[in-house]
Amino acid sequence: MGDWQELVEQLMRERGRSLTAYAAMLVGRDGDAEDLLHDAVVKVFSRPRRLADLDHAEAYVRRTMPTLAIDRARRRGAADRTRTRSFEREPAPADLDAGLDVRRALRSLSPREQACVVMRYFDDLSVPQIAHELGLAQGTVKRYLHDATARLAPMLGVEDPGPEPDVVDLVTTRRSR
Repeated sequence: MGDWQELVEQLMRERGRSLTAYAAMLVGRDGDAEDLLHDAVVKVFSRPRRLADLDHAEAYVRRTMPTLAIDRARRRGAADRTRTRSFEREPAPADLDAGLDVRRALRSLSPREQACVVMRYFDDLSVPQIAHELGLAQGTVKRYLHDATARLAPMLGVEDPGPEPDVVDLVTTRRSR
């Protein structure tokens, strides 16, 4: 077995659960998250790359997932825009579990907003880093983050999220209610 095959097996064995959870933040559904992770692993390992170790491979796969999630949403195209999507409806606060609040709320965002929020608050990337990763202007990233946090705050039961709230703070506030 080649070095890259052993690295893929180790990556999935040791980091597969956390990568799937990260993918679920981007796409919202477990089945879609597993597909997204699979596609990211295939994309990363389909070309010869110098992936020195497990941490480097994980980072590369994580960086690939937001772009793939946005591309998937774009490909769904006109057919999806003509249908009413269940994840576009604002969920009633009474039926949200604390552990699923953020995932459900994230599904209400556009794919780019969702990617920006996940990269900012879960990957702890700066606005310039997100802009670079997604090929967007910094002002565009700021706008996506602003609009997304304004939409997330009431869904998670936060009255005034401030200029740039931490999604973890939104979850903590929701759990304490």
